[in-house]
Amino acid sequence: MVNPGISETGEQYSKTVGLIFIFNLIVGTGALTMPRAFAAAGWLLSLITIIVLSFMSYMTVTFVTEAMSIANAINKKKDGTINRSASINDDEDEERRPLLNSGEDHNGALSPFEITERTELGQMALMFFNKIGITFFNICMIVYLYGDLSIYAAAVPKSIRDIACTYKPLVNGSEGCGNDTILGDDVLCWGSSNLTRMDMYRISVAGFFLLLGGFTFFNVQKTKYLQLVTSLSRWIAFGMMIVLAVIRIGKKKGQGHPSVADISGVPNLFGVCVYSFMCHHSLPSLITPIKNKSRLYALLASDYFLILIFYLLVSLTGIFAFNSIEDIYTLNFFKPDSCDESNSITNVKFIEYFLALFPVFTLSTNFPIISITLRNNLKALGYKENRPYPFWLDRICFPLLALVPPMGIALATNEVEFLVGITGSYAGAAIQYVIPTLLVFYARKQVSECSPQSQIHASPFKSFRWIVFVCIWAALCIIFVTVNHIITRK
Repeated sequence: MVNPGISETGEQYSKTVGLIFIFNLIVGTGALTMPRAFAAAGWLLSLITIIVLSFMSYMTVTFVTEAMSIANAINKKKDGTINRSASINDDEDEERRPLLNSGEDHNGALSPFEITERTELGQMALMFFNKIGITFFNICMIVYLYGDLSIYAAAVPKSIRDIACTYKPLVNGSEGCGNDTILGDDVLCWGSSNLTRMDMYRISVAGFFLLLGGFTFFNVQKTKYLQLVTSLSRWIAFGMMIVLAVIRIGKKKGQGHPSVADISGVPNLFGVCVYSFMCHHSLPSLITPIKNKSRLYALLASDYFLILIFYLLVSLTGIFAFNSIEDIYTLNFFKPDSCDESNSITNVKFIEYFLALFPVFTLSTNFPIISITLRNNLKALGYKENRPYPFWLDRICFPLLALVPPMGIALATNEVEFLVGITGSYAGAAIQYVIPTLLVFYARKQVSECSPQSQIHASPFKSFRWIVFVCIWAALCIIFVTVNHIITRK
């Protein structure tokens, strides 16, 4: 990873704010594809699967947190900076300091294992892995970022396409309509044009890259206010979808009749769930600024529980409200020309267009950040300080290398659910299961001489058996997904 060094915490915040930030980071694109994945796997099997996968994700989050704690201790020992917390203003906060903080010993000295400096995953990989491990880490991150960009590059143009295309084919002598009608890509976009819906989609992909791809050639930073606006729109959009689906079911207009279980849908559901619970790569930036880190794992557990409930509300209401579910769930609520007004989701046009455009605005704001991150990671693979890249390679080739493959994938397919499933099943599984497990394993080896009591942020899953279990779990899941994809694609 580029610039994987250690940095100060920056502006700190409370546990509540930290909980909100983690919630907002995890709940994103994956949630929009989850209802369709639930419908394919069956409601009961999906329920069991998502509960298991949320637990596995939480476990590896504690692994990353423990590795961060150990990395802090190692670096403090090297730098000789083990002292009282720099985040405490002695003049203003001394009277409010608890007699014994969970991160301090009886003399008030900060535990070396307290997380006071942000240590990114790339830095921990450099600290704990050998050259092969570092290369594996970088490749996993690059593949995951490529998958992320491909998902964004397909989801935004597909939403634009479905809003722009107004033509409905004739069904049984009348214009096809209805809330659960999903049109094929070969259907005309407009009755007065020869453009198909796929043509319009590809035009939207090209326009998307022309508008946003240019940011990859420069450096931009997502502002605090943009993050707040994006988070607020996310809460409003998902809240609307849950309420509208519940109202439809409550009025006995629900058209969904999902199966109880269908094993063929589990591989894709696995990938979607892994992708939807992903936060591991950004944990250092989210956890480090939390002021009081006592009961940190209880905070993370409550966050995961809330997210699990949230995903279940979105998915279960969706599969019982709709007979056919779009792979971008927001599009199920955009049927402005439904023939049967009594069967429409809502008569408020603003809500229809707000939900349909929700992925366009939220994903578009993240795309430049992810593309720049990918560009920097590509540069890091072969970078040497004594031999900097020439201008044409640094400013032209690497940005193009970050943009062209996702654009090609998006032009080839608009199956967002499939892209999410593949990204989560392979690169996502490596980042969520394999890398955290290896990090905490090698980190524990480096501090094996320390007493367990001194590790204030040790994972609740301390036994070596948990390490073995996660590795076996990851291997079996990837094998299962691969075999299933081979069988279903034949």
